[in-house]
This record gives sequence, C-alpha cells and structure tokens, in this order.
Amino acid sequence: MSAVDLTGQVALVTGGAGGIGAAVARRLAKLGARVAVLDLDAAGAQRVASAVGGIAVAGDVADPATMPAVVARVESELGRLDVVLLNAGIGGGQSGVDALDVDRYRRLVGVNVDHVVYGVCAAVPALRRQGGGKIVITASLAGLTAMSSDPLYTLTKHAVVGYARAAGAALAGEGITVSALCPGFVDTLLLGAAKEEFDAVGFPLLTPSDVAEALQSVLADGQPGEAWTIQPGGRASAYRFRGVPGVGGGQLPPDVVLGRV
Repeated sequence: MSAVDLTGQVALVTGGAGGIGAAVARRLAKLGARVAVLDLDAAGAQRVASAVGGIAVAGDVADPATMPAVVARVESELGRLDVVLLNAGIGGGQSGVDALDVDRYRRLVGVNVDHVVYGVCAAVPALRRQGGGKIVITASLAGLTAMSSDPLYTLTKHAVVGYARAAGAALAGEGITVSALCPGFVDTLLLGAAKEEFDAVGFPLLTPSDVAEALQSVLADGQPGEAWTIQPGGRASAYRFRGVPGVGGGQLPPDVVLGRV
C-alpha cells in the first residue's frame, strides 16, 4: 500500500456516520486530514467527527441544495477542500423488473446517483481554488457486472462508474482526479438479511477497514477516470476496461473521448 500524507489537507466524506464512511473518515484523519463527516444521521455523524477531530454536518445528499451548502461550510470552517469521498448509498430493495415502487426508486436514484452529480458539481470549484484535488466515488462491483439479485442497485452503480470515467477525463487537465472505488460485498448494514446467508455458507466479506485501505491506494496511485476494485484477500487495483467496436471493425480505446459530430 502506497504512502499518502494528507497533513494540512481537508477531506469531506458523505455517508460518514457508519460502515465504509466511518472507516474512511478514520483513515483520512490518520493520514493527517481534517475531516468533515456528512450524513442524514446527525448523531452518528457527530460521533464519528468527534472521534477524528473533524466537523459533523447533517443533511440529505439527495437534496440538490445539500452538497453546495456543505462544501461552502467546509471551506468556511476548515479553510479549504482537497479530498472528497462521495460514499452515501442505499440498496434497491425491490426487483425493478416486474414491479416498481416509484417513490422508493426515486429515493434510490437520488441517493446513489443524483448525490454523486451534486457532489462533483459542488466540489470542483473548491478543488480548483486549491489547484487540484481528488474525488472518489464509492461504487461497487455491481457497477462492473450484473447483480441479478438487485437490478436497480446495479443500474445506479453502473451509472456512477460511467460518470466517474467521463468526469475523470473531463477534469484531468485541471489536476482534479475523479475515480470510482468498486468493492465486493462489504460487511455493513447495507447487506441486510443477506449477511446471514453469506455467513451460513462461509462467503468471505470485506470489512469497512479493507475498503478504507483500498481508498488509500486510490488516493496514492489512482489516475483520472479509473475504477478500482477490491475483494477479500486481494489487493486494490485498477480495473481494465475493454474497448468498444469502432468504425470499420476496429476497436476504440476504452477511455476514448468522442467529439461531437
């Protein structure tokens, strides 16, 4: 694992009250950063922030007003913003292939997708003021393959992986690195009842600390637009995307920038 020194820097973690978010907040603080912890759970955010010497912010990441207000507060209270982990996320909770609860679906997209777009758009001006920075989006292996047990969750994670790849290319020239982190199944509350099924068959799970360690590797070595994977017993690494067919049967590079025709 590569060394990272965040002394004097400021980080923002969404969904930071527990699970991956809390583990990442602790890791970032250990690396020297002042950490702002954002979560809908105000008390949980305060517990984590107090433990790492940071600040807590309560808010709904699916609300388009939240991320701009949070970034403004971080800059006001901590003086700058250098690292952003857009980590808040929820599960689909329904099939999405033969029936649909529209309210639950809109909530899923609001938290898993809209929040990422709101977060990037709010953070980029602050990062520009520092001459660059890093944005990492917590995606999932479900963003790289089909998870038939939760098609709607799969939809949202494919969306944010694609967004990270495109936004990474768009911002690379400004010293702003946007990338995605795609862990396998992690032992958090998001697993719900599936946790018992995994335990029953001895299926290995990642810990939130494993994901926080992988994040450190992304911060150290990640390149714009990459999607990094981590699985139990393995090391974090950048996923190798295949190219797509081009005109005349050739193959376009995996991260080609297509101009407007």
